[in-house]
Amino acid sequence: MPSDTNATIEANPSAASSSSAASGAKVLVAPPAATARGDGPCGPAGDCAAPPCSLVIFGAGGDLTKRLLVPALYNLVVDGLLDNGLQVIGVNRGERGTDSWRDDLHTSLQQFAAERSSAGKADEKSWNWLAQRMHYIGGDFASADTFERVKQQIASNKAGCGNAIFYLAVGERFFKPVVEQLGKAGLLDENAAGGFRRVVIEKPFGNDLASARDLNAHILTYANEQQIYRIDHFLGKETVQSILAVRFANALFEPVWRREYIDSVQITASETLGVEGRGAFYDNTGAFRDMLPNHLFQLLAMVAMEPPTSFDAETVRDKKAEVSAAIQPLRAEDVVLGQYAQGPAGVAYRTEPNVAPDSTTETYAAACVHLDNWRWAGVPFYLRTGKRLATRRTEIAVQLKRVPFLMFRDTPVDSLTPNVLTLRIDPAHGTRFDFNVKVPGPTMKMGRVRSTFDYKDFFKEEANVGYETLLYDCMRGDETLFQRADSIEASWAAVDGVLHPKDGALPVHDYAAGGSGPAEADALLARTGHAWRPLDDEPKRS
Repeated sequence: MPSDTNATIEANPSAASSSSAASGAKVLVAPPAATARGDGPCGPAGDCAAPPCSLVIFGAGGDLTKRLLVPALYNLVVDGLLDNGLQVIGVNRGERGTDSWRDDLHTSLQQFAAERSSAGKADEKSWNWLAQRMHYIGGDFASADTFERVKQQIASNKAGCGNAIFYLAVGERFFKPVVEQLGKAGLLDENAAGGFRRVVIEKPFGNDLASARDLNAHILTYANEQQIYRIDHFLGKETVQSILAVRFANALFEPVWRREYIDSVQITASETLGVEGRGAFYDNTGAFRDMLPNHLFQLLAMVAMEPPTSFDAETVRDKKAEVSAAIQPLRAEDVVLGQYAQGPAGVAYRTEPNVAPDSTTETYAAACVHLDNWRWAGVPFYLRTGKRLATRRTEIAVQLKRVPFLMFRDTPVDSLTPNVLTLRIDPAHGTRFDFNVKVPGPTMKMGRVRSTFDYKDFFKEEANVGYETLLYDCMRGDETLFQRADSIEASWAAVDGVLHPKDGALPVHDYAAGGSGPAEADALLARTGHAWRPLDDEPKRS
């Protein structure tokens, strides 16, 4: 039975001791007295507060605002990373009072705290600091009057220095009209404003190459590229950002990070949940559009990019754009689609609410991706994502080539497990490394062992819903984690042949809810002598 060994590393002693006392993620805890609520210029880790600004949230009554944006803002308050000149303006259709809107968000935050915090409730002083800076505007997104009221509210924030961020937490059909109205109202004119003006746009940024190009062309009529922050919440995860640190800050990895040493790479984003009441949206989107050209391609870019000369935003984004441009266009034979049927973990997709009973929408997608560049020529990148699978897991597994077998030919060893470095993103955060050692005994018998590093064992887990870093970076003007127009369009170009196949739609294969996906996905890898890493591959100590 494989054994499992724990990694031993040195870490900040105070951080380690904080973690050892923790019983899980510390979410929504009381702020340090001297650093929260704008009392000081820098947070507890020495990170300075973001510049003052007005944050305008279109879609202020939606789930994204309640579940992610406001909790993220609250956590930034707790960490002392927001300036006293912050103003939050919520814009939504339907008239209501500011107090009603704030009370609704407070209730949601309290529920969030009860579910995710060991403290069991939100800190009222931190909430009150944020709440007193919140204002609500009811109005139609297509009405010039709505945007005139937004302009007046921004102007009332004398401490905001003219800075404003417009966050589009709305359905994709509103992206173009909201940006157009912002432009016509002069709200994107930085010269007139005397401060920065930025627009944050959620995915989906288009649903194919043509629509992405059209959306880019439209919004760039009213704003320049440097003002557009196309957000991908996957990149807000701490462990995604640490991919660059693992690669470029350790001499052990980067020298072998190339085709001569790496056999293949697997990127997995599996969920145990189904569509969870989002059937109407999901039935028109599917797993492939929802995940591959954005989330999974972004992880691919982080793994495969060339070393940047610095961590300057444009330098990093240039290297990621090179990866997107190098993706070979996917063919039908490179892709497998699946849909969950009745199984141990639940009902069939077609019986979910708001899903057509004869739906052919895929809930699973797998692809074999190749890059046309010197570093990765011939190395397959296997991507998979799906709902109602055996395990919730997001990870990147980098498999090295097998060592020559010559010296072991006269021993009982009949195979050697390849070395695999696994970057674990969610729900576990850390790294694993699988390698071979000699099993104690008189013969040369090999066994696999696993060295594991978990962030929670060495560092204090900060309150995080995945949007804190993204909001903070947007306020500071750091575009590193946001996508550029060229990367967006290159990603859609790589999958456009699958989305619009000349020979008819790709088949969608059944798989049992709670399983590992359709058998056809196994065959996709088997043709090159590979196999998916088991979703339940968590060996215990023997």
